[in-house]
Amino acid sequence: MREALVAAAFELFLERGFEQTTIDDIVSLAGVGRRSFFRYFPAKEDVVFPDHERGLAEMTEFLESGSGEEDPVRHACDAARLVLRMYAEQPSFSVQRYRLTRKVPGLRAYELSVVWRYEHTLAHYLRGRFAGRPDGPLRADVVAAAVVSAHNHALRTWLRSGGESDWVTEVDRAMAFVTDTWGERPAGGDQAADGDGPEEQDDVVVLVASRRAPLWRMVQGIESALGDPRRVHQD
Repeated sequence: MREALVAAAFELFLERGFEQTTIDDIVSLAGVGRRSFFRYFPAKEDVVFPDHERGLAEMTEFLESGSGEEDPVRHACDAARLVLRMYAEQPSFSVQRYRLTRKVPGLRAYELSVVWRYEHTLAHYLRGRFAGRPDGPLRADVVAAAVVSAHNHALRTWLRSGGESDWVTEVDRAMAFVTDTWGERPAGGDQAADGDGPEEQDDVVVLVASRRAPLWRMVQGIESALGDPRRVHQD
């Protein structure tokens, strides 16, 4: 019945417009009574976002499932992926909803309130994980906002393509930006940013010498260790 109400509502929204469609119109097309509508949806706006309560519940459960040893920023990003996956499960419906909310200011405001609940959920989790840091509350709020913004960027990119682009690639790119900026362990791992392995990392040379050794001998020792005298210059 819930799915029938959603289907009837969107059929009428697309045909008549959101403002011109009443709850009576929706229940009439779905073949149910008004009481049945309010059993599932508190208001007409809620029928446009029927899956967000489930999304919030899944995100909260995922955040609480962590061991406490994982990078909290990466864990928050993985939680946000669940929301985009929820959209991707119904691409046609998600694209229709996106186009509808762009036309109806009231729906856009409602959508923003839903987004705030996601951000609040992430911030609550991060505050707990950053509790031992002097900047914990600030960092939690900033990272939560960054995760939501990156997620929304990936989501809008996918929706603007009509659901045709690769949403996995979009969200991977967006979440990698957040983890590389705020995470405890960069997404690229321990390797150098531009290299393919340890051989591409910067060299570290330790020189042991007497304090009385002349400067030229120290420079000579460094040149010998590097194997290329042209890499060291004495002023």
